[in-house]
Amino acid sequence: MKVDLLTVEEATQAVLERACALPPIRLPLSMARECLLAEDVSADGDSPPFDKALMDGFALRFADLRNGVGTLRIVEELYAGSLPSRSLMGGDASLIMTGAPIPEGADTVVMIERTRRDGDRVLVEDPSVRPGGNILRRGREMRAGDVIVRRGETLTPTRLGMLASAGRPSPLVVPAPRVAIVPTGDELVESNQVPGPGQIRNSNAVVLEALVAGAGAIPLLSPIARDDPEILREALGEGLASDVLLITGGVSAGQRDLVPATLMGLGVERVFHKVRLKPGKPLFFGVGPRRGEKPGTLVFGLPGNPVSGVVGFLLFVRPALDLLAGRAGRPLGLPLYPLTRAFVHAGEKPTYHPARRVEWTGRGPGTVGLEPLASAGSADLLTASRADGFALFPAGDRAYAPGDVVGFLDLG
Repeated sequence: MKVDLLTVEEATQAVLERACALPPIRLPLSMARECLLAEDVSADGDSPPFDKALMDGFALRFADLRNGVGTLRIVEELYAGSLPSRSLMGGDASLIMTGAPIPEGADTVVMIERTRRDGDRVLVEDPSVRPGGNILRRGREMRAGDVIVRRGETLTPTRLGMLASAGRPSPLVVPAPRVAIVPTGDELVESNQVPGPGQIRNSNAVVLEALVAGAGAIPLLSPIARDDPEILREALGEGLASDVLLITGGVSAGQRDLVPATLMGLGVERVFHKVRLKPGKPLFFGVGPRRGEKPGTLVFGLPGNPVSGVVGFLLFVRPALDLLAGRAGRPLGLPLYPLTRAFVHAGEKPTYHPARRVEWTGRGPGTVGLEPLASAGSADLLTASRADGFALFPAGDRAYAPGDVVGFLDLG
């Protein structure tokens, strides 16, 4: 009996309905980069905590200058990390370095380039000087109690610095998803080996590892799992400890395609198996048993042909990783581009065909179009490596002309 396959849109919806943000945990700042903050963080003190010099120069009283000129006594030298030991009186000045506290009585810093020192005296010549010049006042950046990084914001390097300045070395964050990658197949050997008869090097795992890292998740690459029920059960069982399990190969309908049955034997609930698209029709998706307080592992069985695996990752895995990390998912609709050359599509399934973005003068300077690349199909990793992504040609036979508009699934 013929079974209707899910469309890409239906399969995507099924995945997104089962993906939600991971429970927040505390992570050290060194591990929290690009994570979403799960709490508001407030300043625990004023910053700066004192009036400080913004440049090297002399701290002085503006009233001691006439039109920016005056000769003053040097009474102290102040460096970042030191404290003033005296207040400035009339005619006094303190040599001061950037970041050092302003001594009591001073209201201006004149940059050192506008002065000339002679022993314990300094001649100031700065007609542009103004009261308060070159001083950063206490609390100018933030006051104690101010919210400095808000819940839901991504922890960029500068925001991590703000947390450090507020004394929050282990903020509460939505962690990056941990993704187990299990390559399967008796035909595979590692990339440092010479393939024997009927063997190929394991390129899929390398591609997926890079795609996972590029999506902001943590890839955990497993050794090749052979087409043996016990070996597969052990490898996939270990993978179910991660937030996401990616399996490459073993999901079609051949006698040695053991992955779906092995997964269900491990308690994985099958959500769908096979999607109406090309390449990548045999894709499997399911959800593993709950892991204590954590949700069940999202399990994706990707076809063994490399281009099929890439398309399946971009369509289904990448949006799930965004949601697990607490990020808003990418728009489901694809951006549209005009084709730069004719293309003939035939077939009853929507096709994702390797293409690259190029400047196209057909619609004026600066217009970006899509150039479909000559491809040998889902096993042609070389052509995919030269592409920027995949042009989407809807189901049905059609001869496309230059200028016709199609969707584009970006690799970036």
